[in-house]
Amino acid sequence: MTLLIGIFTFILILVSLFLVLLVLMQKAKNDGGMGAALGGGATEATFGADTGNVLTKATINSAIGFFVLSLLLYLGHIHVRNSASEAAGSALPTIETPASTMPDFAPATNEALDGGSAPAIMAPQLDEPAPEPTTEPQS
Repeated sequence: MTLLIGIFTFILILVSLFLVLLVLMQKAKNDGGMGAALGGGATEATFGADTGNVLTKATINSAIGFFVLSLLLYLGHIHVRNSASEAAGSALPTIETPASTMPDFAPATNEALDGGSAPAIMAPQLDEPAPEPTTEPQS
C-alpha cells in the first residue's frame, strides 16, 4: 500500500505542476498580466484560434484529476494508519504497578452504603520511623 501511496504522490506532484502551467498559459480577461507575460500569445499559434476552449477544458480536467488524487491519497493514508494501529494492538499501553509499592489501606465496608458512618481510612504504614527534628542552635 505504501508503494501505491508513493506512486500517487509522484503523479499528484506532476498534475500540480501541469495545472500551474495551464493556469499561467491562459489569457487574462483584460489580455494583460501574467498570462500574456508567460506565453499567452504563443498559445494561439500552438493550439489555433480555439485556444481558450482547449486550455479551459485541460484546466478543468487537471483540476478534477488533482482533487481525485488528493482524495485517494487521503483515504490511503487513513487505511495505512488504521492497519498499523490494528497490528500494534491497543493504542495505549497498560502500565501495571508492583504490589509492593501500593500503600496498605483499610478495606472499605458496606456501612457507608447502608446509611451508616463512613469507613475509616488508615494511613499507610512506614517501614522505618521518621527521624526526630533537632532544634540545635546554628552558629
